Amino acid sequence: MAAEQSERRPREFVSQSLINISLFFWAVIVILPLVWLLYSSFKTDQEIFFAPWALPQTLQWENFERAWVAVHIGQYFLNSMKVVIPSLALTLALASMTSYVLARFQFFGNRTLFYLFMAGMLFPIFMALVPLFFLAKDLQLLNTFTGLTLVYTAYSLPFTIFFLTGFFKTLPSELHEAALIDGANEYQVFFRVMLPLAQPGLVTMAIFNFLGMWNQFILPLVLMTERDNYVLPQGLSFILHQQYYKTDWSALFAALSIIMIPTLLVYAVFQNQIQKGVTVGALKG
Repeated sequence: MAAEQSERRPREFVSQSLINISLFFWAVIVILPLVWLLYSSFKTDQEIFFAPWALPQTLQWENFERAWVAVHIGQYFLNSMKVVIPSLALTLALASMTSYVLARFQFFGNRTLFYLFMAGMLFPIFMALVPLFFLAKDLQLLNTFTGLTLVYTAYSLPFTIFFLTGFFKTLPSELHEAALIDGANEYQVFFRVMLPLAQPGLVTMAIFNFLGMWNQFILPLVLMTERDNYVLPQGLSFILHQQYYKTDWSALFAALSIIMIPTLLVYAVFQNQIQKGVTVGALKG
């Protein structure tokens, strides 16, 4: 027994070392371009072209000011916030209530309704772009933040309902029964008992949906055709196209950094919440 353990330890050490080395190189491949982008955003155009790997001699904070105002990244940033925040709130509100009913109540058509929501995960968004454009046009929702908000919400609901339904099933039914015995109605049980308990799952879905909505490109490209209504990914595409005819590359790098910072902050601040939410669902589902 001791001999087997002594033989196993070197193999485990070698395999773990190979895994750590692979992860290290993968981290370098991912992080290095982000770091290079960040410190390049503080350079002048000459430093970007003639000393691309060197650190900036002087921090050019005005690059961010030009990116925010002259390149219009500030307008696109605010447009994204106008769409993403209400879309996120509406998605979580609708998905949490729907998932709670599907998870905790048995009624005719429960599974059918659940699978219909799941079918939305299998439908390629590219197949719906043309009818979606004409539907938004007929409803006078084209080039409106309201129309894009509704589309973002509909696009995010299937996976959110799928995840939260499994999460609500993991919550102890004894608390639900105890609240009913104490005189609470179903609305009070949901909002005062079950919803607070589902906070890890809600936070996880909020983060995933925020990142997906923030980086969404194809939907606003179809539904937002006026430049004043562009969101960040769409506006960045327009900026890159215009950059063929301009030379303000330092402002472009600053604009890319501004776009990247919110997603990095979300990951940095809420990474423990993501791991907790996913792990709880995986272990109890």
